[in-house]
Amino acid sequence: MLGAGLVAKKACELGLQVKPWIKTSLAPGSGVVTKYLLQSGLQEYLNKQGFHIVGYGCTTCIGNSGDLDESVASAISENDIIAAAVLSGNRNFEGRVHALTRANYLASPPLVVAYALAGTVDIDFDKEPIGTGKDGKSVYFNDIWPSTEEVAEAVQSSVLPNMFKSTYEAITKGNPMWNQLSVPSSTMYSWDPKSTYIHEPPYFKNMTMEPPGAHGVKDAYCLLNFGDSITTDHISPAGSIHKDSPAAKFLLDHGVERKDFNSYGSRRGNDEVMARGTFANIRLVNKLLNGEVGPKTIHVPTGEKLYVFDAAMRYKDAGHDTIVLAGAEYGSGSSRDWAAKGPMLLGVKAVIAKSFERIHRSNLVGMGIIPLCFKSGEDADTLGLTGHERYTIDLP
Repeated sequence: MLGAGLVAKKACELGLQVKPWIKTSLAPGSGVVTKYLLQSGLQEYLNKQGFHIVGYGCTTCIGNSGDLDESVASAISENDIIAAAVLSGNRNFEGRVHALTRANYLASPPLVVAYALAGTVDIDFDKEPIGTGKDGKSVYFNDIWPSTEEVAEAVQSSVLPNMFKSTYEAITKGNPMWNQLSVPSSTMYSWDPKSTYIHEPPYFKNMTMEPPGAHGVKDAYCLLNFGDSITTDHISPAGSIHKDSPAAKFLLDHGVERKDFNSYGSRRGNDEVMARGTFANIRLVNKLLNGEVGPKTIHVPTGEKLYVFDAAMRYKDAGHDTIVLAGAEYGSGSSRDWAAKGPMLLGVKAVIAKSFERIHRSNLVGMGIIPLCFKSGEDADTLGLTGHERYTIDLP
């Protein structure tokens, strides 16, 4: 982080500025970072380059990056531009950082600042200039990159032991706003039917002491037909809630303003929101739609194109089971329990894939969804399966 500050400082001194079409933000993982950036004097230069502190921990990497400039967003959408993001987080899925960024690159904090100054990822830092300095001369990567000695000196003079103590010594005491909240005294949680954050889930309703036992699937419809590498983020996105999605409609119907939608990740305690958010990733590619990108599918009996949630509810209301077809590595990525709970709430009874990520396969079993693998060398395409068939699965 200090290296990023040094890059920003050198850029300011040379007269470079982050390009106007670049969205910037800084979200340290700890309040200690803020203290040593201020101590070093480098936060001033990061601010001048647009890297103001917006929060701590999961922000941009979970999709809470905020809106792009309207002119930039329009240019991306209208021209089908593959927009890129460079971040020092740990997620690079399509549409994760922002719905409009399809190419996402993970880099160190100093490199993030360097790419923001360049304004593009289509650059060879070894040969091409990042920009033009105030003296009219070309500025190259080496001109702004700090030496190992410079970084070490900044660390030695700015990262002080008392910063850690002062930041964390009162961490368990909360803060005045948190401590002033009224808290029920009951040892049992009282469900609030009006809450859009926490809702009593249906998993334990009508549960019996004895498990009902395994049962097969009869004449199920295919809800979705996927290719390879469907991640848990495709299945249950954690990022922002799209304004036209079923989840958005649900929240609006319950009095939540669009500015307060928050994210799917923040609403994991409400099954009604999360069921509507299942398969709601805007980068979803469904073969039932001939490769069209988006969170919709074909309701096979009628041929209608619907949001996945709406199609699933139509199948459930008609008493029809559904299955999902997929390629290799189904369920890869983060170990996300909602990627199994969500499909169960949609009425999915089985997933038939070339292969599964191990933990996700276990999660599917835990939610009563049958994970089945095609035989070696076979998949839906080689078997001529389009997803318009009916599927019956007999269990021994």
